[in-house]
Amino acid sequence: MSVRDEIADLVHLYADAVTRRDFDQWTDCWAEDATWSLRPGRIACGRPEIVALLHAALATLDGVVQQVLDGMVDVQSDDSSTASGRWHLQEHLRRTDGQAALLLAHYDDRYVHRGDRWRFASRTLVTHYQGPADLSGHFTINEGIVQ
Repeated sequence: MSVRDEIADLVHLYADAVTRRDFDQWTDCWAEDATWSLRPGRIACGRPEIVALLHAALATLDGVVQQVLDGMVDVQSDDSSTASGRWHLQEHLRRTDGQAALLLAHYDDRYVHRGDRWRFASRTLVTHYQGPADLSGHFTINEGIVQ
């Protein structure tokens, strides 16, 4: 299996775990010293903070389905145990207040090969759209609003 395939498996395990609320599977996707950013200024550092942030985020949702759309991986030429990548995703979700929404985004990732597999060293969510499923809301690109 290629490095890209191994990392793609990691990304899909993550999305599957989010959708099924499988906290053990999701936690195992992360390196112990990883970072996770859902928006600027909201960065969780280390597995305990990362898991706490996921619990807080999922507590606001009745349900979520996360789908991985496409992605790319760049293995660092000087060190085959690190890589970076970008994966686009969409989430269909319903908040606990009953409001349905659609998230279109991508993750900027760094990966590290530890033990017998790849794990996330960092994930930074970049939101392109979050709002009604009919796309009537605003698209956000690079911190700007496109109407």
